[in-house]
Amino acid sequence: MSPADTLKIARLEIVELLRSRHKITGAVSEFLIDDYQCTISFSGPGYTADAFVDRENGSYELTETVTGIWGVLNDLHKGRDTGKVWKWVIDISAVLMILVSLTGLLMLFFLKKKRMAGILVAIAGTILTLFIYKIWVP
Repeated sequence: MSPADTLKIARLEIVELLRSRHKITGAVSEFLIDDYQCTISFSGPGYTADAFVDRENGSYELTETVTGIWGVLNDLHKGRDTGKVWKWVIDISAVLMILVSLTGLLMLFFLKKKRMAGILVAIAGTILTLFIYKIWVP
């Protein structure tokens, strides 16, 4: 198959046809072309779809996987197949949580009555987190 042959394939039209016929959601994550077929993969939070198009006769086979609300929440939590904007939301949220935690820890040093208890809770939380990590994370 020459590079000129792959340029003849109407990628956008194929993707839009699949979207309109099967209500496919998610972004195109892969579009592979070989001598006999085209493989198109769509991905989104809690969703994947793969289409295999026969180049000779235009027939295709479509497989979809929908993982439900827990799959969507899991993918959103991990930032998997969510796009650049959601990754920024995750990063900004993490920075804000760090700032809130640090300011709370800093405030402990100015509250004389709660200082020792707060420091002990912080130390216990750190030790517990390390313990859980050591035992249950492979």
